[in-house]
Order: sequence, then structure tokens, then C-alpha cells
Amino acid sequence: MKAIGFEQPFKLEEGNLFKDYELETPQPSARDILVKIQSISVNPVDTKQRITPVEDAPRVLGFDAVGTVEAVGSEVELFEVGDRVFYAGTPNRHGSNATYQVVDERIVAKAPSNLTAEQAASLPLTGLTASETLFDAFGISTNAKENEGKSLLIINGAGGVGSIATQIAKAYGLQVITTASRDETVAWSKKMGADIVLNHKHDLATQLKQHDIEAVDYVFCTFDTDMYYDTMIEVVKPLGHIATIVAFKEKQDLNALKAKNISFTHEFMFARPVHQTADMIQQHAYLKDIAEKVEQGTYQSTTTETVSGLTVENLYNAHKTLESSTMIGKLVINIEE
Repeated sequence: MKAIGFEQPFKLEEGNLFKDYELETPQPSARDILVKIQSISVNPVDTKQRITPVEDAPRVLGFDAVGTVEAVGSEVELFEVGDRVFYAGTPNRHGSNATYQVVDERIVAKAPSNLTAEQAASLPLTGLTASETLFDAFGISTNAKENEGKSLLIINGAGGVGSIATQIAKAYGLQVITTASRDETVAWSKKMGADIVLNHKHDLATQLKQHDIEAVDYVFCTFDTDMYYDTMIEVVKPLGHIATIVAFKEKQDLNALKAKNISFTHEFMFARPVHQTADMIQQHAYLKDIAEKVEQGTYQSTTTETVSGLTVENLYNAHKTLESSTMIGKLVINIEE
């Protein structure tokens, strides 16, 4: 099978160190399925994983994928050959920057039937991240009526995670407030369903008060936790909850959370598959729910840019786009030209 990988961690300014490889097509075992990949999406986590040490070269990255089941392991219960599926994978196995991939069925679901592969490829990783944050970390109810009157602030609403988190939160009854500054990001965030869009270049607490909001129940940070740490503590309610997907670069004072009894969570959606947790199948359930909501017209694809062909040039350029921090929605690569 064809795969694109690299042999050592590298920064983009060092040049394009991605390489083409011909690898043996993997075979599924136990609860694995073998997927022939149609479309993939590139995420910020890909760019972060690219600069981590390579233990077993070549390293093949890639998480979001949509494809067709070609073979199943002996213990597979959820899928059959021919099913079209979508998933986000795990960093401790070869990724989706390839024509074939094996993945555990418990972190996979059937792709939405009303979306093309390139449309569906935008949803798994971000959808899982948002679902785990909203339901596991924040503990919002799956009954939308029970969430009415509760508010969520999403830092960077127009990014991939912010885009689907807005849709999920709205579908489950929350008031959604996001941040953006450019006309196009504001418009996109509103298209995703945001009730209020704040300008991140100005004081967020002041802007919230202008909308008669003293504080919010939940804050979900998807951009620079250090930059927003003090602000998030300021604008969240007592006994509120803050979650982030961005690791701290600096040491922060956790005691600052104490006065309001604030809960703080680092969301990492790969924790379940990496550590093979007993509830790993919850990712299948979340993806299944996302697919159903898409088919019902409740959620929409967040794909905004599509590239044709799995090539080292396309992958390198996709990483450049992601690292520019200007991406709205998601960038997808169709495997076959």
C-alpha cells in the first residue's frame, strides 16, 4: 500500500521531509477492521505529532478518515465488509496518510449516508473532542431540555473543533457564545449556530456584560490556554467548568481556580484508544450519534477546503496551512486524484 511518512521529527522551515513509502497492507486481528481510505482530514494535532520523536520509522501520521471496510478481524461485531465508515484513529498506530489502515472497531462508526467522503472526513476527531468535552467533562445532559438556561463560551469558534462543538452544544440546548474577529470567521461561527460572537481582540468579560451575561457555566478553550487562562477564570461562574485542548506552555497557578471552586479539564480524545480503556466503545457511540444528527439535518459538515491526491506536496502544504492559524473549518485531502 502507499503511505506518506517521515523518519525524523521536523519543523516546516527545515523543508519537506515527508516521503512516499510502499508498505505491506496490514491485516486486521481481533476487533480490528481494515479500511480502504477515500478521504482524510488534517488537524492541528498532526502538526504537533510531526515534531515528536520517531520511535519506529517511518512514522505515518493522519487521524480523520473515511473509507470502506475491506476485511474484518475474528472478533468484529459492529461492521461488515463493504460498510462505509469514519473514525479518528489513535497516535500509537500507523495513521490515515495511507491507502489502507487497520483500526479498532470500537472507535469507528458508519459514516453519514448523506455526506460525501470529503464532507464526512471533517467530523470524527473534532466531533469526538467536542463530545467528550461536553458530555464527559462538562457532564451536560443528553436531554436538551435539561440544559436550557446554561451557557458555553468557546474560544476560537471558527476552528475545526469550535465549529462542531457549536453545533453539538446548540443541539443539546446550550446557549453558545464564541470568539472570532474577521468578518469571515464571525459569519462562519454564526452559520454553525453561535448565538453570540465576541471579538477576541477585545476584553471578553466586558463584551459579555454588554450582552447582559455576567458569567458562563462552561468555557471550552481551543486556542492558546496560557493567553486565556486568567480571562476564563474571570468569566466562568462559581462551580463552573473550564476545559482546554491546548497544552500549557507556561506554568500556571492552579490555586487561581480555588476561590470559585472551578473544575479544569485537559481534553485528549486519544486517551481512550491509547490506554484501551474499558469504555473505549463510547467513541463509537459518539460517532454514531454525530452521523445520525447529520442525517437528520441537525449537524452539517465543516469541510471548507479540499485537495486531491495523497502526495508529499499536498500533505506538506496542508501542514503549512494548519500552522498558519488562519484555517476556518477543516481541510480535507481526497486520497485518489
